[in-house]
Amino acid sequence: MSNPFKTLKSFKYGKKSGHYYSLKALGEQLGKDLSRLPISIRIVLESVLRNCDGKKVTEQHVKQLAGWKARASRTAEIPFVVARVVLQDFTGVPLLADLAAMRNVASGMGKNPKTIEPLVPVDLVVDHSVMIDHFGSSKALDLNMKLEFSRNQERYQFMKWGMNAFDTFGVVPPGFGDSHTTMINGIGVVGWGVGGIEAEAGMLGQPVYFLTPDVIGVELTGSLREGVTATDLVLRITEMLRKEKVVGKFVEFCGEGTRTLALPDRATIANMAPEYGATMGFFPVDEKTIAYFSGTGRSKDEIAAFEAYFKAQDMFGVPNGKDIDFTKLLKLDLGTVAPSLAGPKRPQDRIEIGHVKETFIDLFSKPTAENGFNQPASKLNEGFAAGKSTIHNGDVLIAAITSCTNTSNPGVLLAAGLVAKKAVEAGLTVPKHIKTSLAPGSRVVTEYLDKAGLLPYLEKLGFNVAAYGCTTCIGNAGDLTPEINEAITKNDLICAAVLSGNRNFEARIHPNLKANFLASPPLVVAYAIAGNVTRDLMTEPVGHNKAGKAIYLGDIWPSSDEIHRLMKYAMNPKVFRENYAQVKENPGKLWEKVKGGKGQVYDWPKSTYIARPPFFDNFGMEASNETIAIRGARALGLFGDSITTDHISPAGSIKESSPAGQWLLANGVTKADFNSYGSRRGNHEVMMRGTFANVRIKNLMIPAKADGSRIEGGITIHQPSGESLSIYDAAMRYIDEQTPTVIFGGEEYGTGSSRDWAAKGTQLLGVKAVIARSFERIHRSNLVGMGVLALQFKGSDSWQSLGIDGDERFDLEIPAKLKPQQDIVLVIHRRDGSIEKVTLLSRIDTAIEVDYYLHGGILPYVLRDLLAAA
Repeated sequence: MSNPFKTLKSFKYGKKSGHYYSLKALGEQLGKDLSRLPISIRIVLESVLRNCDGKKVTEQHVKQLAGWKARASRTAEIPFVVARVVLQDFTGVPLLADLAAMRNVASGMGKNPKTIEPLVPVDLVVDHSVMIDHFGSSKALDLNMKLEFSRNQERYQFMKWGMNAFDTFGVVPPGFGDSHTTMINGIGVVGWGVGGIEAEAGMLGQPVYFLTPDVIGVELTGSLREGVTATDLVLRITEMLRKEKVVGKFVEFCGEGTRTLALPDRATIANMAPEYGATMGFFPVDEKTIAYFSGTGRSKDEIAAFEAYFKAQDMFGVPNGKDIDFTKLLKLDLGTVAPSLAGPKRPQDRIEIGHVKETFIDLFSKPTAENGFNQPASKLNEGFAAGKSTIHNGDVLIAAITSCTNTSNPGVLLAAGLVAKKAVEAGLTVPKHIKTSLAPGSRVVTEYLDKAGLLPYLEKLGFNVAAYGCTTCIGNAGDLTPEINEAITKNDLICAAVLSGNRNFEARIHPNLKANFLASPPLVVAYAIAGNVTRDLMTEPVGHNKAGKAIYLGDIWPSSDEIHRLMKYAMNPKVFRENYAQVKENPGKLWEKVKGGKGQVYDWPKSTYIARPPFFDNFGMEASNETIAIRGARALGLFGDSITTDHISPAGSIKESSPAGQWLLANGVTKADFNSYGSRRGNHEVMMRGTFANVRIKNLMIPAKADGSRIEGGITIHQPSGESLSIYDAAMRYIDEQTPTVIFGGEEYGTGSSRDWAAKGTQLLGVKAVIARSFERIHRSNLVGMGVLALQFKGSDSWQSLGIDGDERFDLEIPAKLKPQQDIVLVIHRRDGSIEKVTLLSRIDTAIEVDYYLHGGILPYVLRDLLAAA
């Protein structure tokens, strides 16, 4: 055990003792008062101190971070050594494919393939694969799981090979749990979502490098009003922080209002960090943390050691805002939070419940350019036949309590059960054509809803447990009936989904549902009963019983006392211990039947799910030390603001007419067996064809229609031919012609989840640079990690202000010796022969990212590093 700065100390808990690296001792050594540093910075500092080896982590790194100033230019990079990696299966399968391909390279070069081995524990949680095909019946769970295993057999066999081949790689099988790792920030753990690209580097011993962050304090005061849920609070915070522009920053919660929040409420807020754009939303450790650990089955010994450590480091308790030096301190009075939904297209677009009706009606007829649906007002209340049903604009067709943010929060789940109970007792029902589902993040949820006597009432309204997994929030809502799909597409209807998830980006929930709203689980139940988002639940009845009596939301909404009385069923240590012990002891018969391959090197059997990735083709040990200028590039797409990773790399259904659909058909896969883009992330042939193939993406290179609306879908104009092609086909033609391509974007390019394929697909399409007004943190990092230049317009410049329309040629004058965040000149060659030069900012932010770029990406860099040491 090294002892940098002589800071190794001991602490006692009970009759035992432990060792720790004391931040107080470090402060004394350096002559600095570290007690006013944000607690999140102190935890990162402890990691840097503990991992200081003089090579990847130096004493200079420790001194730099210990000298963190609230308001300073951020130029120093922190090498953060991760202790554990948790993956979900959509990200995990391509990551495992990359590791397997690295072993192929090692073996081919005569090296021991075991050189490629995760150095930290890696757990892959399979919770993104199950789809809601069956719903509203007691058989739904069993039928959906059987379908899941039949569809994903090849993926699960590959995972089993990984479990056999890698010593530190484990899998939590389908039907168990929840991989929403950002919830850990609610229990005082520093960690954040990264793309699978960064995760690979981290698990292979490469520190995760990031710029020293700003830390935004959020001081919460007061308490939530009666009837207001944790979901309402998180939607308010998401709206507030997105406006504050916290991308790439730490957010740390403090103040007496924070101290009142139960741990699951904190975890709900922490889990929305990707939606408000922060690196993480962090909560310090205090008594509420200890109570949560006690209620969820941790041992007394573990809890005692945990508490004693944080007290020894002077990091126990939630401080007030005045006690910490934050970059900026924001304040929110919890008493001002109101019941809300968010939508219809983004999680930060919060609407108080009393304004949902008017907002939908307003957007219904607004032009597309103003984020509207461009429909005639006269069509709003018209009915359209859909089989035996009649549907209207604004109808709720999917109502889903999903495993996302809210379903790890017993308060809102018990509230949903109580709403269902009161609604059933009042004689209310849910229309049969609405697709209802309950997909908890853990089997513990089913247990406590059952013990509390609430599950039967949810089932009577159609909210039977249909799966344990992400389902609707990740795009696995399953299909609607053919009659409903036909009615929507034939009549261009604007129908809705209401879900308790954390993402509602365009075409994510279902390709035919254009209005998607995030809401708390009890509001999901209420809107399922109401049946249409144009019913104002604050002034109009939720529904009528058989006798015609009007029932209002207030009649079925539970009190906080009613919820609290049932909370004892949710925090049962014995239930938690027994459930999670089964991951290894009783993983389920379906999982046990899956046969995994043997051997240290994967042999890549023919599969449309798993294919050897091309990122190490023609791999050599030597990397370039100099950059190559980009000449004569063409624009592959011109995009507006808030282009998400869902737009760039869809996770949902695969359209038959799309390049990916055509490839699957050509390879003998029937439409019924397409599964989803997410489930096929282990095959680059599907994923590169799916890049920029979202049915709602708008390439603004395509001229607007006469009414101002935009053509949707992944198409572009090939230059100089002027042909209209799919983005994939155009990209392949440009590659054949040896013409480099660039992408232009607006603000917040790459918003959304840590979608590694959004960057991998971009690279495989031959894109050399993405030029945008601003980038989301993870996607910028992933682009650089794949060897794609991320460039940012300066000042008020944009592709629109520069008059770029897509028929130009472009040069990028890249300095031979690249440095972090330097100026790079874009040369625009217009069709009329004129030339314009524009200075851009390189978003290769750190010195290590320069190395990644020169090596062609982070994966070749790490592989060369490992093989050189073997």
